[in-house]
Amino acid sequence: MNAHALRTSTFLVVLALASARIAAQWDPYPTRGAPKLANGQPNLDAPAPKTADGKPDLTGVWENFGWDRPSTSISGTGGAPPGPGAAPAPARSDAAPSGPNLFFDIGAGVPGGLPFQPWAADLKKKRMADHSKDNPDAHCLPMGNMQFHTHPQPRKIIQTPDVVVILYEGNSGIRQIFTDGRPLPPKDAQPTWYGYSSGTWIGDTLVVTTSRFRDGGWLDVNGSPLTDAATMTERYRRVNYGTLEMRITVDDPKAYTKPWDVTIRQRIMLDTDLIEFICGENEKSTRYFDK
Repeated sequence: MNAHALRTSTFLVVLALASARIAAQWDPYPTRGAPKLANGQPNLDAPAPKTADGKPDLTGVWENFGWDRPSTSISGTGGAPPGPGAAPAPARSDAAPSGPNLFFDIGAGVPGGLPFQPWAADLKKKRMADHSKDNPDAHCLPMGNMQFHTHPQPRKIIQTPDVVVILYEGNSGIRQIFTDGRPLPPKDAQPTWYGYSSGTWIGDTLVVTTSRFRDGGWLDVNGSPLTDAATMTERYRRVNYGTLEMRITVDDPKAYTKPWDVTIRQRIMLDTDLIEFICGENEKSTRYFDK
């Protein structure tokens, strides 16, 4: 097998394994406080829950659902999302595109595509020509925030008054969003994979500003770049019990000619929880990438 074919097949195997793990969560255990319909099924159209201080509660295990659709119910009849081993739901004409569309290329959710600077467009083409062999995810390194948002593996949000923690099953990512009023660190702060995040509530929306990213980031599998000049603004809104909407604006003048935004939807996963994901244990495939 030649090098290009090996790179492609290896990456597709990794993606298939990641997708399969969505059904490989904890054994079913009832989610506490889930609202019910008269027939006993979860009511995903119920109002979003509130915390003790009256803020919308973003807590839960979430899976990527789709993008760029009006905020409507995802539950149809109000039934629960399919659990492990369940038959797939019937196709719906109003269903949003599935998450992996944006996992591969975030520009699929931006009208007209991403407004690349010329060098950034060339870099993305090169990364794609190399079959994304340098994507951090392929090397068991931390993924960027956007790739985490669109990843097929779930994430768990834990909300407290002073910090919102997001646990990503993919590559065991951990992110802190501070809501205690602290400002972002100065421009000379050490850059990080996930950046530094400070959030504030505006009405029912959690507005999060993140900056001080490491240079050379990947926004998606195809290699749309993110640089150390970027600021990312995320607006989290729990539309109802079953739906979380995230509108994300990227302002990176080094890589893009203007700010752009994309809307991503998440769907609640009930009666389950994250499972351990250890990337890199006895990992040997990448040694062949450059041969």
